[in-house]
Amino acid sequence: MQSQDAAAQSPAPSSPAGPAVDVEQAEAALVEHYPRLVRLAYLVLPSRMGRTRRVLTAHALVQRALPRGRSDAPLIPSQSAGRDGDPGYALVRLHVVRSALEAGLPLRRRGLPKRSQLPPLLPQVWGLKVFPRPGGADELALDQRLSALSGPARAAHALRGLERLPDADVRRVLDDAGVTDPDAALAEADGIPDPYRLLGSPEFDPCSLQARPTDLLRRRRHLKAGLVGAAALAVCGALLSMPGDGWGADGPAAPPYARNPAAQAALDPARLTRVPASAWRTSARTDFSVWPARGTLTGDRALLRRALAVWARPGEGVTASATPGTPAGGPAGPPQLLYAGTVDAARVVILYDGWRLARYAEPREGARGAALDLARVDGAGRAGASAVVLSRSDGNVRFLVAPWVREAGERDLREPAAGAKDLPLEDGVTGPFVPGQGREPCTAWNALELTDGAGARLLTDLGELVPARLTTGRPGEAKDVSGAKALRAWEPYACSLAVMRSAGVRSVNAWAYAEQPLPGGDGRAEWLCTRGETWRGTGARVLAQFHTPGARYGAVAARAEDVPACGERQPDVLAGVLWKSADGAWHLLAAGSDGVESVEATGGVEGKAKDRLLSVRAEKGARADLRGTLEGGGSVGGLG
Repeated sequence: MQSQDAAAQSPAPSSPAGPAVDVEQAEAALVEHYPRLVRLAYLVLPSRMGRTRRVLTAHALVQRALPRGRSDAPLIPSQSAGRDGDPGYALVRLHVVRSALEAGLPLRRRGLPKRSQLPPLLPQVWGLKVFPRPGGADELALDQRLSALSGPARAAHALRGLERLPDADVRRVLDDAGVTDPDAALAEADGIPDPYRLLGSPEFDPCSLQARPTDLLRRRRHLKAGLVGAAALAVCGALLSMPGDGWGADGPAAPPYARNPAAQAALDPARLTRVPASAWRTSARTDFSVWPARGTLTGDRALLRRALAVWARPGEGVTASATPGTPAGGPAGPPQLLYAGTVDAARVVILYDGWRLARYAEPREGARGAALDLARVDGAGRAGASAVVLSRSDGNVRFLVAPWVREAGERDLREPAAGAKDLPLEDGVTGPFVPGQGREPCTAWNALELTDGAGARLLTDLGELVPARLTTGRPGEAKDVSGAKALRAWEPYACSLAVMRSAGVRSVNAWAYAEQPLPGGDGRAEWLCTRGETWRGTGARVLAQFHTPGARYGAVAARAEDVPACGERQPDVLAGVLWKSADGAWHLLAAGSDGVESVEATGGVEGKAKDRLLSVRAEKGARADLRGTLEGGGSVGGLG
């Protein structure tokens, strides 16, 4: 049967309607919304292209979406549905949708192919295969469902979910893009039972990419004769130029192609370090170095050899990821084996080389392919080395916990009064755990509660290999979340943990640094600072949140990244927010931590307070610059 992609034919020029769009205006819209436009093109392109060509084609189509020449481009009817009313964005978006639909058409036997149907000349990445970061099972299922749709139906689904256009505007955009039957495309898109929440996933983000080598063997075969000749010439030249018995540029190092004994030992499963089960009881250290080897496959030499080889040289069939700041590459010497066993439908191996964890997973049977995840964990103490993610399947997570953990539970941070639900433990592996989602509306955020001889602590899964530790209290004095007061402190702010994902976060602290009376006698609001520290020491994420009486969630008033505010080195923090009182009046409210003596607002709002709390009448939408004076001298600016 003929593919429904044929429904997207070459469009006829639309008649001008409305004001003209200057090419500079279209360029400004393209630059501002480039990531969104590339994601839109990537979703519309057919998956049969392959992920690398699909990524490069999406970038090429968006970069070619500007009108030709410097003259004004006519505004066509469907462009009235622009982003925030911007006709320049709507014009560029139409070009992207039209060319993406053309790129998905089959080549004709007669006639020249369209430019969008050919592999892009630019951009180009030589010697590398690039593809978006992998998502979970939900994203994979959505991608498979999208690949079964026609091009117009994929475009309709993307315009609905990514651009949030109503069906009438989607119909107009498809019509202007040359789709002969937009109603049929919309009806076909209705067959995907998805609320469009996954379209913003890293799985469909061609601007956040992973790179792997490709064509290595083919290039090696094609260039073998040339390389041998060049190597011979280089050796002869080096011998002729070497004075006496001197060294070359690399000194006494072996040639790159030599077998290094240390590297070979690192890939030998017989040399893996295995720690006795009771080592943690007498060791001065309580981190990953004293975890014993657990699992039913610790004696499977073939599995362990594959895991070590993939860690050192991940091939094309391996889906690899690493937390920010974690170098790739194999271990320098024989690593430590923490786990080898079957979890759900996969065989999993966890290895540790002293500062990185490596998780290797392969299908238990049937399908080919493997996954490799790396995470930096140097400096981990007892709390940081409490758990590692073993598997993610069907929205559930299983953890391998430290040998000193006695009990595991699942606790909803949004319901602090409810008790923790027990998670079964078998040889250190937990039962299925449902992590926090952070989706709107966020009704639950589950944290992993682990109990050992030192007490209970909470960890939150942020989509990485190692869960992050949750604490409360003033920086430098923070403690694990335990007890009713600490649990209540996290209740309004639990869903904000979603912004800490994919950043290599090792711990998140919540510090209620101020309370402020609201104008008009509307009660007292709480100011809280949330700081996520990373394993690499830089890139910390800081949020200042504002919570009014009766509100179910805290509102993010300010955010910053890689700043010392609200941390051990500089606990002082200052933030402000525009707040509307019950009588309809707008106020600028600002609060500083207990080290702030006075607060001053300048710019769109003028005001000054002789203490750390500021309340000034303001206009809706006003913007102000905040500056606080510290007790010991110096000043602090508003966060963000």
